Amino acid sequence: MAEFTLPKNSKITGKGRVHKAPAGATRVKSFKIYRYDPDSGENPRYDTFEIDLDDCGPMVLDALIKIKAEQDPSLTFRRSCREGICGSCSMNLGGKNGLACTTAIEDIKGEVRITPLPAMDVIKDLVPDFTHFYAQYASIKPWLQTVTPAPAGKERLQSPEQREKLDGLYECILCACCSTSCPSYWWNSDKFLGPAILLQAYRWLADSRDEMTGERLDALEDPFRLYRCHTIMNCANACPKGLSPAKAIAEIKKMEAERII
Repeated sequence: MAEFTLPKNSKITGKGRVHKAPAGATRVKSFKIYRYDPDSGENPRYDTFEIDLDDCGPMVLDALIKIKAEQDPSLTFRRSCREGICGSCSMNLGGKNGLACTTAIEDIKGEVRITPLPAMDVIKDLVPDFTHFYAQYASIKPWLQTVTPAPAGKERLQSPEQREKLDGLYECILCACCSTSCPSYWWNSDKFLGPAILLQAYRWLADSRDEMTGERLDALEDPFRLYRCHTIMNCANACPKGLSPAKAIAEIKKMEAERII
């Protein structure tokens, strides 16, 4: 494979590489992007990329794709749907967790600083390691659990009122923006499940078709798994889908208290 060489309008400084916008660009935006390659043995750094906004799509993800295609093909990040559905492109944008595909460049004033999600190990550049996060998700058994057999040839039915209780829960795309914005998760992610996983846990507790409510509550009854939530509310502010994990956590605590009484 031929070795990649920097474009003529790029240079390396002591603090990282600077990639200038093309000559003649009139509407230039700077993107300061976290770079880390564990295989290189080098310390993390920030590279700066200048983009001509007149030759770029409106979203941050458009800029990242343009940077990778035209300035530095070694830039690494996740992306898939480009519609805010898959959650792949979650990262910290201008100091706030969000999805690169639904965050407009013009909504970030000044230089756009992009880093991986906080409090997660970094695989490379903007790609965090979700291994622990997914293991926590698996621990809540996120599927319908029943004892009674399903009606022959029929679905397990819900009333409109029962189905409505799942609104604001099923829409979660597991992007981890909420969990990685939570200080309690930063400090205790080894034991505290975090906002995203607890919202998913309540999604099954609230489902009228699930018959393992007691067992699910037993699994959550723990000083760390559930009760490390201190209602800081960063989770609700960070969710790109407009959900409220804090409300779901409060409902779980209420269910725990009511069964004790």
